[in-house]
Amino acid sequence: MSLTGTPFFLTSLLLLVVAIVLPLALWSRIAGPRLVRGTVRLLMLLFAQATAITLVFVLVNNANNLYDTWDDLLGTGSHIEAAQDLGPDGLGGRQISAEPRRAQAFHPADDPVVGPGVQMTELQGRISGVSGEVYVWLPPQYHDPAYRTKKFPVVELLPGYPGSAKSWLGTLAAGRQLQPLMERGEIKPFILVAPRTNIYQGADTGCVNIPGKVNADSWLTVDVRQMVINTFRAEDHADSWALAGYSAGAHCATRLALAHPDRYHAAVGMSGYNDPAGEATSLAGKDPKLRIESNPLHELREANLAGRPPRTALFLSGASGDGYEAGLGLQREARRPTTVTVQHISKNAGGHTSAVWREQVPEIFRWLSHQVRS
Repeated sequence: MSLTGTPFFLTSLLLLVVAIVLPLALWSRIAGPRLVRGTVRLLMLLFAQATAITLVFVLVNNANNLYDTWDDLLGTGSHIEAAQDLGPDGLGGRQISAEPRRAQAFHPADDPVVGPGVQMTELQGRISGVSGEVYVWLPPQYHDPAYRTKKFPVVELLPGYPGSAKSWLGTLAAGRQLQPLMERGEIKPFILVAPRTNIYQGADTGCVNIPGKVNADSWLTVDVRQMVINTFRAEDHADSWALAGYSAGAHCATRLALAHPDRYHAAVGMSGYNDPAGEATSLAGKDPKLRIESNPLHELREANLAGRPPRTALFLSGASGDGYEAGLGLQREARRPTTVTVQHISKNAGGHTSAVWREQVPEIFRWLSHQVRS
């Protein structure tokens, strides 16, 4: 049973009702020695407390899409079939152009929380060795006969950690917010792609490749990206691709865009950080070498020193102490053609919460419409 589905919520609610009714109905009717009566009453109270805590967890989880499954919650699920050393480019010596173009089969999303029109698939990553669900939302123009020969720009949406692939389309309501803006021509008609990022047992990957452990970078920037190009009328040039993320997803979006300017032109990060150790469970943050190499500040400095500042546009927002300073650091380091726009969010806006990020969705896509080619 899904942790975010209506059945689990109703089951939790029913159990709480039972836990409240039981003591009211049976408290004075329990027979037997004092020890037995006391034990039964204690168990009923513990049951009531456990069901109350469960219901609170379900409400919080449904509101923020933190965990999809029991495996996600318990850290027992594995989405990694192999983790070979794929080298600096994350391709392992293979050429994407030489790989067979194979359209992926999609079906309507099985959870109404993501909103109407969302499709999903289970993708087996041919390069990364990672498998997981990918959600796709198509813009209203996609099925318009006037656009039947047109290709569309793409934004990959990355949640925080823990976080579900449903978060952007569910909790942040990205599709429902953006559809009327696209219909009125206020923003470009983007294809939205929301892949699973919680792929390693009990830890945040930091969206890096670690031979023998996980190839999270290649999963997002090679397998997912190429699958979308093969399956939908999506542009394949980097100028038409962007990433957007919040919290740990903001770190990933920024890092991946700077690391792969041949795949993405722009990135949005809300309430992010540069040092991967900003997420306590980050695999990259726990490795001294990777902690340096996967820091966007380091990536940008190294590119500048090599005389190859990436042609990347970044939009970074956050409150003081929650992403703002990280954005300023990258802005100071940027050299043309790299551009960094930093927006300060008031601490009174709501903190490090989905409500704050949901409010920013229309604005960041207006910005992306000026950065991404279609």
